[in-house]
Amino acid sequence: MNSIETHAMNDSSIVEYLLQHPEFFERHAEMLSSVQLSSGHGQRAVSLQERQAEMLRDKIKGLELRIMEMVRNSSENSAIAHKIHRWNCGLSAVQDVRQLPRAIATGIQTEFDVPQVGIRVWDVAGPYMGSLFTMGVSEDAKAFATSLTMPFCGPNLGFEPTAWLPNPEEVQSMALLTLRDGQNDSQSAAFGLLVLGSPDPLRFDATMGTEFLSRIAEQASAALGRLRVLPSGN
Repeated sequence: MNSIETHAMNDSSIVEYLLQHPEFFERHAEMLSSVQLSSGHGQRAVSLQERQAEMLRDKIKGLELRIMEMVRNSSENSAIAHKIHRWNCGLSAVQDVRQLPRAIATGIQTEFDVPQVGIRVWDVAGPYMGSLFTMGVSEDAKAFATSLTMPFCGPNLGFEPTAWLPNPEEVQSMALLTLRDGQNDSQSAAFGLLVLGSPDPLRFDATMGTEFLSRIAEQASAALGRLRVLPSGN
């Protein structure tokens, strides 16, 4: 057995003994002030008690940082929830169904500060066929939309839907949100696609969470489902 293994065994034995005999420090209380350790905040030597206090302060600081992060996330989530609610209220107030795609796009731009928004819907009811929001969609784009099981976030790779944005050449990152029936069930066929574009390459990063975007897609799907139903009186 080499010296390293012997040292490790001795360390383990000492630790085990102290755990099993906590009264050791009561019998040898003087050790608490006489044992000198290196400080975690420099090269100076400190007593065992001081080192314990330093470790406790570091732990408290770490907990404080975690609490601050939780509070910040809670505040951000609350702000996002408020924006979604306000956007959704705006959609509910739209009387002319034909104006829904425009209301969805402008609402996202205003509430969520998204520079460019494009939207296309297909398989709409007869009176809405030929509207601008139904044009320029190939069968490949429809199949691509159906294949997305969750929002796509990433760089502008030249997908066909990018052309639906006002200034596609300025887009560095984008998000693609499929519009579906059935509470946006990923197994159901798509009837539309919502495109968000930004000149910031990190705005829609591939590593970002998509729960918020999924909520946007669900609410947009619910609103635009009205385009697939014949208006009353027809």
